[in-house]
Amino acid sequence: MATALSDRNTSRLLWGMAAACAVALGLALAAQYGWDMRPCPWCVLQRLLFVVIGVLCAVGALAPQLRRPLAGLSLLTAVAGVAAAVYQHTVAAASFSCNLTFADKVVSGLKLDSLLPSVFSATASCAEAAVSVLGVPFAYWSLALFVLLGAAAAAVVGRARRPQGH
Repeated sequence: MATALSDRNTSRLLWGMAAACAVALGLALAAQYGWDMRPCPWCVLQRLLFVVIGVLCAVGALAPQLRRPLAGLSLLTAVAGVAAAVYQHTVAAASFSCNLTFADKVVSGLKLDSLLPSVFSATASCAEAAVSVLGVPFAYWSLALFVLLGAAAAAVVGRARRPQGH
């Protein structure tokens, strides 16, 4: 019974993580289209990372046998998100152009900016996209969510490693 409850809690955690990613993407799009907070390539890359984590978590919630590897991939993706958010705030925001940066190359290389431009098209420079919400840089809101998602993914990996019956 304890293992079934653990499985149910793990499934709920994964669904919660997927929902948090969907909310993050929704808020980014609301900021873009409702308040004209145009995204730079680093913003768009972070959107992509939220989508990847959300999909991995949803699949993990539906496929218990894949939870551990998918949670591990989610953890790695969250770490990449932390790095992207820190880089965006500390380096990219100080430069006028983000063209041909790693973020720009990833998004354009995957053709996401042409496949779904309303979500993945960068329309601002990094300096223009350096805005704050409630006095906190937008990149740090993203950073905080990536940290929480990484911690939750690590918890799922830890739960999946426990032997049956414990």
